Amino acid sequence: MKISPDILPELIQAVNNSVTQHADELTELDKAIGDGDHVINLRRGLDALLAQQDEVAQLDWASAWQKMGMTCMSKIGGASGSLFGTLFVSMAKSAKDQSVDVVVFAQAFTAGVESMKLRGKADAGEKTMLDVLIPVARVLQENANGVELADLLVQVKGAAQVGMESTRDMLATKGRASFLGERSIGHIDAGAKSSQLMIDAVVATLQSK
Repeated sequence: MKISPDILPELIQAVNNSVTQHADELTELDKAIGDGDHVINLRRGLDALLAQQDEVAQLDWASAWQKMGMTCMSKIGGASGSLFGTLFVSMAKSAKDQSVDVVVFAQAFTAGVESMKLRGKADAGEKTMLDVLIPVARVLQENANGVELADLLVQVKGAAQVGMESTRDMLATKGRASFLGERSIGHIDAGAKSSQLMIDAVVATLQSK
């Protein structure tokens, strides 16, 4: 099944709505073990993506992801901007000159997550957004070929939820949270939670089609 990039404005708006709806929750999570500016940074990036949503909808997937990645890098700032930018730019490189179906998307997303791991010098189990993104990439890679899209979306949503919840009992070893040592245990990571919310928003939008 192929999905056109003209769905991008709807996806960006759905993600923005979810972040806005859960802004207070995300900020409280970030204040507990982080800098408290996670939502501010996300909104900066989302505002920039909303401003160019009609433009990216006219591009092919690889070009759209490239533009979105550069926008994230320039507008979000900090570690999040670099990581989200890396995700999209790497997806663009992986999918270049290809017709994007579910299998190609799974390969591109996995390539993007691998690049994020390298850029952030992080992996699963370190209480970051990767604890959501790595399991989602794995589900996509393992099931994109041969599983109905409706079933795949349910699996993706489930993997994101389990990944997000798993960060509660982890010891943070990256970022500001790592300074808290064992006091970071017992808190869900804000980046993992926002990643889960964004994935849920994308899944819900695709399920509505």
